[in-house]
Amino acid sequence: MKETGIVRKLDELGRITLPIELRRTLHLAERDSIEISTKDDKIILQKYEPVDIFTGEREDLIEYHGKKVSKKSIIEMAGLAGLEIRQ
Repeated sequence: MKETGIVRKLDELGRITLPIELRRTLHLAERDSIEISTKDDKIILQKYEPVDIFTGEREDLIEYHGKKVSKKSIIEMAGLAGLEIRQ
């Protein structure tokens, strides 16, 4: 993990502002989604990238009923359902 030396205070609603230097470095644009996670006693912020709900893969995603599923998962599920897929 890289230390930046940047310190910010939370406002009364618990918000922080990410400095422009960090947004530029991480290629974050206005209205980009940020994923928030924790590890031990640390808060981790990263640019959100959709993933397959079953495998976590990020390639060849298709949206179905608001969820992302990879083509690979769809083909595997079709096989489990006894359907033959022609490619």
